[in-house]
Amino acid sequence: MIVFYISTMKTQTRPSIKPRGPGRPREFDMDAALDAALIVFRERGYHAASLGELGSAMKLTAGSIYKAFADKRAIFLDAFARYIALRESRLATLLGDQRSGFGKLQALLDDYVEQSCGVEGRRGCLVVGSATELATFDAEMAGRVTAALDRNEARLLELIRLGQADGSISAGLDADATALTLLCLLQGLRVVGKTRRSRAEMKAAAGQALRLLT
Repeated sequence: MIVFYISTMKTQTRPSIKPRGPGRPREFDMDAALDAALIVFRERGYHAASLGELGSAMKLTAGSIYKAFADKRAIFLDAFARYIALRESRLATLLGDQRSGFGKLQALLDDYVEQSCGVEGRRGCLVVGSATELATFDAEMAGRVTAALDRNEARLLELIRLGQADGSISAGLDADATALTLLCLLQGLRVVGKTRRSRAEMKAAAGQALRLLT
């Protein structure tokens, strides 16, 4: 039985959000605001994103922002959690539609190809961006990035082992080494995707990776 590492915003706590007083209604949709902030952070990066840009994208005044968040970093931490939750939910649905280990891995690689093309590709992956921009100097972000990558690698490893058990992936494959190889490829696709490589090129790279499994 495959256990996917899924988190949802309903169960996720947001310690960086300031608590509201009793009976005080929220004046905006938090998820919609964080979705807007995500676009700014993905396109601009953490350091280049200004509070003015974030407020404009989130459709919040400076006062509303400071009522809900301590500072820009707090917005980023909550946006990062939102990004991970949405991604995990989407992948759980996507992989649930496939039966074999190979089929699930193929669907996963196809999804990364699509996420690495066009507008999504140019915006890039928030995990990859955080790994290069923040993880070296921010211990908390380093932990979150490491957890996200570990979760990705664990998923790949379980899918490879599933494929070996159901016969769709070579039994003689080194599952651990192959999982790490695929992790590097998938995260690399998100980096290369920012350089406007074509969908055909991305699909060719993913197809080559799938050949390692048989």
